Amino acid sequence: MAAGLTSLHFLIILYFILKIPLMFAQNDQFIYNGFFNQTNLYLNGTAQIHPSGVLQLTNSSERQVGRAFYQFPLKFNTSSSGLTQALSFSTNFVFAIVPETPPKGGHGIAFTISPSLELPKASASGYLGLFNSSTYGRSTNHLLAIELDTVEDQVNQDKDSNHVGIDVNGVISTESATATYFSDQDGKNISLELLSGNPMHLWIDYNETEKLLNVTLAPAGIQKPNRPLLSTRIDLSQYLVENMYVGFSAATGVVASDHYILGWSFNKSGQAQSLDVSKLPQPPQQRKSRQGQIIMILIIAIVVVLILVTAAIFVLRRKKYAEILEDWESEYGPHRFSYKNIYKATKGFSDNELLGEGGFGKVYRGTLPSSNTQIAVKKVSHDSKQGMKEFVAEIISMGRLRHRNLVQLLGYCRRKGELLLVYDYMPNGSLEKFLYGNERTNLNWLQRFRILKGVASGLLYLHEEWEQVVLHRDVKSSNVLLDAEFNGKLGDFGLARLCDHGAILQTTRVAGTVGYLAPELTKTGRATTYTDVFAFGAFMLEVACGRKPIEIRGLPEEVILVDWVFGCWRKGAILDASDPKLEGNYVVKEMELVLKLGLLCSHSTPAVRPSMRQVMQLLDGDTDLQELPHESTIFGNFTDVEASEILLSINQSFNEGFMASSSTDSVLYSGR
Repeated sequence: MAAGLTSLHFLIILYFILKIPLMFAQNDQFIYNGFFNQTNLYLNGTAQIHPSGVLQLTNSSERQVGRAFYQFPLKFNTSSSGLTQALSFSTNFVFAIVPETPPKGGHGIAFTISPSLELPKASASGYLGLFNSSTYGRSTNHLLAIELDTVEDQVNQDKDSNHVGIDVNGVISTESATATYFSDQDGKNISLELLSGNPMHLWIDYNETEKLLNVTLAPAGIQKPNRPLLSTRIDLSQYLVENMYVGFSAATGVVASDHYILGWSFNKSGQAQSLDVSKLPQPPQQRKSRQGQIIMILIIAIVVVLILVTAAIFVLRRKKYAEILEDWESEYGPHRFSYKNIYKATKGFSDNELLGEGGFGKVYRGTLPSSNTQIAVKKVSHDSKQGMKEFVAEIISMGRLRHRNLVQLLGYCRRKGELLLVYDYMPNGSLEKFLYGNERTNLNWLQRFRILKGVASGLLYLHEEWEQVVLHRDVKSSNVLLDAEFNGKLGDFGLARLCDHGAILQTTRVAGTVGYLAPELTKTGRATTYTDVFAFGAFMLEVACGRKPIEIRGLPEEVILVDWVFGCWRKGAILDASDPKLEGNYVVKEMELVLKLGLLCSHSTPAVRPSMRQVMQLLDGDTDLQELPHESTIFGNFTDVEASEILLSINQSFNEGFMASSSTDSVLYSGR
């Protein structure tokens, strides 16, 4: 009996000795085209298999871990036994990470090679159910993971919230890359969103001879790309022990998403079989949050509050943008801008958009939101209702002016006793800052002469060529604006007035700028084309001399520019009055013409001044200005009266020559 038992024991022991290697050999490879049963799978945590064949690792629970391992250990590190290629392996699987609605997810999935089926101390969230704060990074972990991470964890030094990484003994990846795949057809990398809920295919291949680990990603249904996403040299014999388990681990954090495995193929001794993607089960659609109803109630409450707040804002904005609008303005509709649009265009009349400030208001740069057109907006104070209707009528009329050397007046807006005038924006600003400012660009004579001719052409149009006579009443360098090509354009029609041809302007209010005001204005207060010509004369001398009409420099002869230039003329050295910044680089004939013509236009007697048509003919070279003789016997100690008589005689002879060449008289001499 004892001998029989001994023989039986021997046979049993021999069976198991032979059976164990056979068991390992049979379990070296497997394939799951859908998980329709739990055959050879070990599930842990929240992991479960659905009747549809989908392996679900996590559900909507927060801070949970789900794992699924092949239940039999595989021999990896067998270097002690002398076997070759013991560490080489190949696997591929199809997965899907389905977020909540709206899309948000908690961490990700990791394909894992672990020395144990149980990882009892492992944490959820960023540890992916593999480690905890005290164990990750230890060399004794003997664990390799390929993570598919959907959360950027700064502690774990994650690349971004959509990456694939290779983890050894910890969750700080040794290599990682943003989720993309190489399209063989397009020849470039194409982005993938791990948290899209769409099935994706991952291939992992390790060659022990080359010590090369390749990780390749692609959308499910696309053949394995020729170029891997990650490829790194690594000697797994330093990390893996002899018996290891392969499987998956997934974890959720404060926010959760569902992690699914749809199919899995593994081979420890060769290339893993390809999955039949067409037969794999499909993952569920995006799920709704458990707090869906609560969120919906909150959304409704928020919407109600927003409606109330919006209504309150609307009322306040209407008050904020309230503007004066009277019945008589209906006919000017196309020319009237809404205060709201102007307010937005100027960013609330921001100081950063302030272009300049004068005696009649501030000027702001703006951009109309509807057309992206750049504009300049001038705020002009007006004494409420008194004469406002007539004033606006004139503004609208001047908005119909069309000339290349006039800044286009686009329209107006009225609000709380304030008139807003809207003009075309001139990118180079006013001429004044180039004459007196610290601008790096110094205008040369060619540019200055072209500006003078342009402004003269614009004034001629205002005086004679439009349907009414327009008196600008404020011609000066600060009101001459320069476009992108430094062409001069006369602007700022805030003081301009209209009258019919042949009529007399019915106003006695002195308006303008000291230094440009004709002497008769202080006596009668009545503006005429003569007074515009006087201001243009001061402007001509200003451009040629680079000096303001009135300056306080300590010497009496330097106070009044026109007196100083006239003194240079009497001494026979009129070119001494030219701007020193020009350094003599000008056409002498043109400079002399501008200086002498500026004197004629600035004469104290209106009848001596030429008309703008005569000025244009002289500047164009169509008519010559008679020269004054420079002999000292003629320019001796003349009194101011004698000097005026000389100028008057010259201008009369000039007028006779002009009248012979023109059949139409100037409006300057029409008695206005």
